[in-house]
Amino acid sequence: MAAALSYRHRVVSEADVAFIRQLIGEHPTASRRQLSKKLCQAWNWVQANGALRDMLCRGLMLQLHRAGLIELPPVRQIPRNPLAERSRPVLVPIEAVPLRCGLAEIRPLEIHQVRRTPEEALCNSLLDQYHYLGFTQPVGENLRYLVYAQGRPVACLAWSSAVRHLASRDRFIGWSAEARRRNLRLLAYNSRFLILPWVEIFCLASHVLSCMAELVPRDWEQLYGHSIYFLETFVDPERFRGSCYRAANWKVLGQTTGRGKNAPSKRKTRPIKHVLGYPLHKDFRRLLAEI
Repeated sequence: MAAALSYRHRVVSEADVAFIRQLIGEHPTASRRQLSKKLCQAWNWVQANGALRDMLCRGLMLQLHRAGLIELPPVRQIPRNPLAERSRPVLVPIEAVPLRCGLAEIRPLEIHQVRRTPEEALCNSLLDQYHYLGFTQPVGENLRYLVYAQGRPVACLAWSSAVRHLASRDRFIGWSAEARRRNLRLLAYNSRFLILPWVEIFCLASHVLSCMAELVPRDWEQLYGHSIYFLETFVDPERFRGSCYRAANWKVLGQTTGRGKNAPSKRKTRPIKHVLGYPLHKDFRRLLAEI
């Protein structure tokens, strides 16, 4: 059967289009959102954690509609786009009491995964107030952590989906383009790491990063239904040396090009940063190269 089109690497055949037309005809009062959920259920189009790939399905159906291959019902409502209309996190006040001591004095630390918990607002607020990049809502799979010492927050971390194209990382892993497309979800990107400015504890940052190597793959699998085999991050050398990452056995893989993902001109538009990576499994290359 000939293919009608391809969307996000999913090939849609003429038989698929006919099935979607039939689905729309059988549910004449259904909204576009309802139809996409029904199609996900019919195709068993789900994420690793069992959640429907509803947004992808809606995008696919919209592309078919625009190509004149199906006729979707009229749009009933235009929801707010949180990515286009970003609002700052709600400010959560916190007492900035200096904490200066040795790591042994405040161990063991309490590390809370706060994604989808009441503590998430505090984490977002602290990142927005005290991280030099502020806070932006990540897209896709993500986790956030609050680190407590003696009942007080001392650090915040945010993890999100990995960067799609990163030459130095891809050379280090040694995977093919197809393997990268299939397995990119098995990497996590440390997008934010903040030690609160009134906290001075020698080796705290590297100790927290070592703890993350155990917590991130466990919590990612619990929330999203699949494990993580590799961690990555960027360090701006004009601001930081990345000593805590190196002390936690992260590897310097190379540098970014400074082009970012929105530079079709191929010219440098952003600061060049160091790329660091941390394998979480001794066979990470084999696991990430599987197709």
